[in-house]
Amino acid sequence: MKLSVVIPAYNESESITETLESLYQVLQREQIPHEILVVNDNSKDNTLEVLDQLKKSIHSLNVVTNSGPNGFGYAVRKGLDNFSGDCVAVMMADLSDSPEDLIAYYKKLLEGYDCVFGSRWSKGGKVYDYPRHKLFLNRAVNNMVRLLFGIRYNDCTNAFKMYRKETIQGIQPLLSPHFNLTLEMPLKAIVRGYTYAVLPNSWTNRKFGVSKLKIREMGSRYFFILLYCLIEKFFARGDFKKKWD
Repeated sequence: MKLSVVIPAYNESESITETLESLYQVLQREQIPHEILVVNDNSKDNTLEVLDQLKKSIHSLNVVTNSGPNGFGYAVRKGLDNFSGDCVAVMMADLSDSPEDLIAYYKKLLEGYDCVFGSRWSKGGKVYDYPRHKLFLNRAVNNMVRLLFGIRYNDCTNAFKMYRKETIQGIQPLLSPHFNLTLEMPLKAIVRGYTYAVLPNSWTNRKFGVSKLKIREMGSRYFFILLYCLIEKFFARGDFKKKWD
């Protein structure tokens, strides 16, 4: 089963080389058919030039540019419109996600699940240098999601997840333009009846640059997606449910 890895990148020239080289090395070692699809989100630095150079040594690397509108959600959605694999994972460009965890996701998906979700907060999960203010807000938001939707999964806002191609098709249309996409995708998959497994994963704070997540700008956007998915859960009468064979 061919794996696509979608990586949105905005001004990541300092991080992207280490991220892609380590990812490619692990995928080659495991002999997994794959493509690495980086979405250049109209970067203002030399990210695109760095990517062009990396194509010479990373033969599975493809690059598309999201000319606009820009934002994390728009960039990921651009990647989800252009990947060629049978399944797809979303990873970050700053090496915060582990390529070894990606392999574990892939092997779990092969067991027949529609999705594999990571949890940094379950047994075996690890975080390194996680900012304290983000930690408090993360746990508050995820606990609220867990209670509202009646699920045990405790890390919905974790961007690092994997989906079968059919699952991506089944959770359309995707609406989120920014980081609220990390909440929209798993909640739609859960509400619409797609099967999922949860694996512990690690997260490491970036070495270079600054986080693109602006917490003060995201509150109302997360609330909108949360409300949208709740309405579907309780009032859609299963109209968007997965059609089982």
